[in-house]
Amino acid sequence: MKERKKIKISNIIIYIVLIAWAITTVFPFVWVLLNSFKPSSEVLNASFALPKEFIWDNYVTAFSRMNIGNAYKNSLIISGSVTIGVIVLSAMMAFAMTRYRFKGRRLVNSLLAASLMFPVFSTIIPVYRMMIRASLLSTNLAVILPHIAGNLSFAAIVMIGFMKTIPIDMEEAAYMEGANVFQVFMRIIVPLCKASLSTVAIFSFMWSYNDLFVQKIMISDNTKYPISNLLETISSQYGTDFGLMAASVTLIVVPVLLVYMVLQKNIIKGLTAGAIKG
Repeated sequence: MKERKKIKISNIIIYIVLIAWAITTVFPFVWVLLNSFKPSSEVLNASFALPKEFIWDNYVTAFSRMNIGNAYKNSLIISGSVTIGVIVLSAMMAFAMTRYRFKGRRLVNSLLAASLMFPVFSTIIPVYRMMIRASLLSTNLAVILPHIAGNLSFAAIVMIGFMKTIPIDMEEAAYMEGANVFQVFMRIIVPLCKASLSTVAIFSFMWSYNDLFVQKIMISDNTKYPISNLLETISSQYGTDFGLMAASVTLIVVPVLLVYMVLQKNIIKGLTAGAIKG
């Protein structure tokens, strides 16, 4: 009985802590969402109260004056391209690292892990020079290529950890039936790696979507601004219009929040499968 009581008390404490953590995490977003329906003066005077009247003027202004629709399009092009590139390259790299034995394989593994220790700030100058020489500044490729390179190490490590757990019996049977390497990879490996591929896709998309540093440096044309870069512009030009700021933040956060809520099971499953089993 005493052990049961201890377990129940511990569970209650854990749930209380988790609920408090959830409230502190969700409250800032709810606060921003409510303020997005207020005029700037009401935000200053009663920012923690419910809106006296729900108005849509801030959202209308965001789409008409700031052209958020175009920024969404640019972000989706950049983040979508980065996600596809990272998925394809990391899956191919993991397949080669786990299914082939070649000289320098351990060195490549070490370099992949070591590359995670280098922040993007330490490589931005040479990358910027490369983009100048290639005449890619203020284009989507100037952001897409560095983002793919920056996300590839993490994605490859996750995929390698997962592919190590896949038995090679089915692959050997496929080779015996006359299948080539491409067919084995596409019809056997890729379907079995859906969980890890989903994890890689979600993290790559969110990191690229939320990035500001690379976007700010590589893109100077305001008509090609992604959504994060546009938010920084709004905060500098319309910093006193807090209602517009709240509406802009809401528009930027909602897509990422929806993606995470819909695919959170794949994130957890992919990470645990790649980390624990590997």
